[in-house]
Amino acid sequence: MEDYLQGCRVALQESRPIHVVLGNEACDLDSMVSALALAFYLAKTTEAEEVFVPVLNIKRSELPLRGDNVFFLQKTHIPESLLIFRDEIDLHALQQAGQLTLILVDHHVLPKSDAALEEAVAEVLDHRPIDQKHCPRCHVSVELVGSCATLVAERILQGAPEILDRQTAALLHGAIILDCVNMDPKIGKATLKDNQYVENLEALFPDLPKRNDIFDSLQKAKFDISGLTTEQMLRKDQKTISRQGTKVAISAIYMDLEVCGVLERSHAPSLKLTPAPSIHPNLQTYLQGNTQVSRKKLLPLLQEALSAYFDSTNIPSGQPETEGVSREQVDKELDRAGNSLIPGLSQDEEEPPLPPTPMNSLVDECPLDQGLPKFSAEVIFEKCSQISLSESTTASRSKK
Repeated sequence: MEDYLQGCRVALQESRPIHVVLGNEACDLDSMVSALALAFYLAKTTEAEEVFVPVLNIKRSELPLRGDNVFFLQKTHIPESLLIFRDEIDLHALQQAGQLTLILVDHHVLPKSDAALEEAVAEVLDHRPIDQKHCPRCHVSVELVGSCATLVAERILQGAPEILDRQTAALLHGAIILDCVNMDPKIGKATLKDNQYVENLEALFPDLPKRNDIFDSLQKAKFDISGLTTEQMLRKDQKTISRQGTKVAISAIYMDLEVCGVLERSHAPSLKLTPAPSIHPNLQTYLQGNTQVSRKKLLPLLQEALSAYFDSTNIPSGQPETEGVSREQVDKELDRAGNSLIPGLSQDEEEPPLPPTPMNSLVDECPLDQGLPKFSAEVIFEKCSQISLSESTTASRSKK
C-alpha cells in the first residue's frame, strides 16, 4: 500500500488522465479506508496504463479532527504525507481538461459545489439507500450492509485475492468492526455479509488484532480531543445549518471540567461563588462574593487541582500535554506565580496584567510537527475564560 500511495503522488505531477476514487465529505474511517482500498484494487487489476488515485474528501488541515483516522493510519504504518486530500488536487480543472474520471465510494450524491463533476462519475459503490433524484447516471452498485469497507473487501477477495496484503486487510478489518459496532448482534448493524468478510479477513491473516482490542482503541481515538486547538475542538463535531445566507454552527465538546468543582468547594480561600446566568449553555460563570481573593491568590488552589488532574491522567513523562507547553513548564509557571504572592496584597494593588504570550511563541516549530500533543482540562478552561474576560471583568468591577 505504501509503494502504491507513493506512486499516486508522483502521478499527480504528470499531465495525464486520472481515475479518482473519492470518498464522502465526512471522511470517516469507513470512507477513508474504502477509498484507499478500492483505488489500490483497481490499480492492481487494470491492465492498461491507467492511474487510479484515492482522494480524501476533506482538506489536509481537517485530518486531526478525525482522531480514529489518525490513530488507524499510525497503527497500520501509513504515513499521512502519502495521502492526497481534496485541497491538493483540482478536480474541476481536471474535468474541464477532459482528464478526470470519478469513482464515488461510500456516497452517491455530489454536493452542489461539485455539480459540474457529475458528468465525470463512471461508477458508484455505496452501502446506503439510493437517492433516485440525485444519483449519477452510471454503473451504481449499492448494498445495504453495515460498512462500505465490506463491499470493497468482497470485491477484492472475489476479484483478485492475491493482491491483498496484511496492511490493506488490517485497514478493511478495522473499518468494518468500527462501523458495525464490534459486530454486536444486540446493536444489529452488522449484516451476514459484514460478519462473513470479517471472518474471511481473519482467516487469511490470523495475526490481525482482536476485535475487542481494535474496536476499543478506535472508539477511544474517535472521541479523543488530545492535541486539538480550541478551534479544532469546536469544528470536530460541528453541525451547520444555513438559511438566507446566515449560517449557524453547533459544536459539542466531550470532557469534564473538574476545575469548576474545585472552585465551588473551596474554603481556603472561600470565594463565595454564586452561579451567574450565561448565554453560553456549556460555559459556567460565577459572581465572586469575596472580592479580596485575587487571581494570584487562587493559583495555589488551582495548582493543586491541576496537579491532581495530571496525576489521574497517567500521561507518560516527557510527553507534551498542551500546545508547546509541557507539564513541567506549567508547574514551573504556577510555582513562580504562587511564590510571588505578597502577604496583605489586595486585588486593587496587583500589577497590571501583561499580555499573554502566544502559545506558539514558546516553541521554535509547530507543536504538531512531532505528533499530536496531549490536551488537558486547564487549557479549555483558560480558553473559555478568555472568551468572556472583558465582559466579566467589567461586570465584576461595577459590582465592587
